[in-house]
Amino acid sequence: VSSSIMFSSKAKLEKVGFGRQGRFEYLQALVTEFQDTHKQEYKLQVLANLANFAYDPINYEFLRQLNVLDLFLDVIAEEKDEKMIEFAMGGICNCCVDTLNRDHLLSGDCLDLTIKCLSSHNYRGCG
Repeated sequence: VSSSIMFSSKAKLEKVGFGRQGRFEYLQALVTEFQDTHKQEYKLQVLANLANFAYDPINYEFLRQLNVLDLFLDVIAEEKDEKMIEFAMGGICNCCVDTLNRDHLLSGDCLDLTIKCLSSHNYRGCG
């Protein structure tokens, strides 16, 4: 996504377009791909894309609807791959500036998982 599209109004995004799929549908396709693929390399790439989309406030509502915040938390809780955990933490950091996202994250295991990551002897990831 080009930087000129980031932080745009919904009206401008509709005018510019988002490929053949709408933004929600595209994010939904990414979530489905993440859930359905068994190749770690593909999962990593999709997770990185989701974390990048979590940076743009225009996506926050869609990410909540698609349970992407919980997907990030699940990756941190269950994954052993350092890069996967790093990207999931990045996604959380990108979207936690939003009040609704922050409230959702604080109502779950986010703090405990973050503390576990930060307390890890592994400085690059949290695994």
